[in-house]
Amino acid sequence: MDIEQKQAELIEQFVHRAENLRGGSLANVIVEATSHPSLFAFSEILSVPSVAELQGTEYSVYLDVLRLFAYGTWSDYKSNAGSLPPLQPDQVLKLKQLSVLTLAETDKVLPYDQLMQQLDVSNVRELEDFLINECMYAGIVRGKLDQLRRCFEVQFAAGRDLRPEQIGSMLQTLTTWLNTSENLLLSIQEKIKWADTMGELDKKHRKEIEERVEDVKKTLKADAELRGHEEVYSEPGGVMDYEEDRSRPKRRRQPLS
Repeated sequence: MDIEQKQAELIEQFVHRAENLRGGSLANVIVEATSHPSLFAFSEILSVPSVAELQGTEYSVYLDVLRLFAYGTWSDYKSNAGSLPPLQPDQVLKLKQLSVLTLAETDKVLPYDQLMQQLDVSNVRELEDFLINECMYAGIVRGKLDQLRRCFEVQFAAGRDLRPEQIGSMLQTLTTWLNTSENLLLSIQEKIKWADTMGELDKKHRKEIEERVEDVKKTLKADAELRGHEEVYSEPGGVMDYEEDRSRPKRRRQPLS
């Protein structure tokens, strides 16, 4: 099962559970979701009405936790740790994985120094182990570890949830892409139409040339046959005249007296 399909199934399960719970039970589901090793998207859970109803209650901090995992990073948690509940080890790991995805959204070459600072990693060996074991093996990123340049070259990174304020920009980007694709499609169709027209003209031109060649062949053949008949009829006459002249008795000339 690929990561997208597994994500979809997990999201459906947690959404269904959240829809039927309130208060402390719902807070436990949020902790479970943000700790799950295979779940990296949370906006669908955030949109569940019962989850939104946590705002202003004694469990509202768990709504903040869910928002943190949907949009934030490990650095965001450290900046707001005083107003958030302590994270479990699995949550810490998950948030650091999500932090790598956030960095990969804007840069495809991530310096080791930047990663170590953002993830609170003390040395290169620990960082590379984290990228390999917790990110690449998990299927959320693919890339190359460059020890000489001390950087991680990102080839693929799973997308994160969009913040509400990002939706307008994303829609504009998609609209622009759609318009560009439509214009490109029209251009391709015009080129195909032009190529078909030129192909038909080429076929017509070749057919005309072939017809002219056939006409010339027929003319040459007719001329050759005509010359052949003329030679056949003229040659026997010449022979007969020659033979006839040979068979005639020659006159003897009379001696002069």
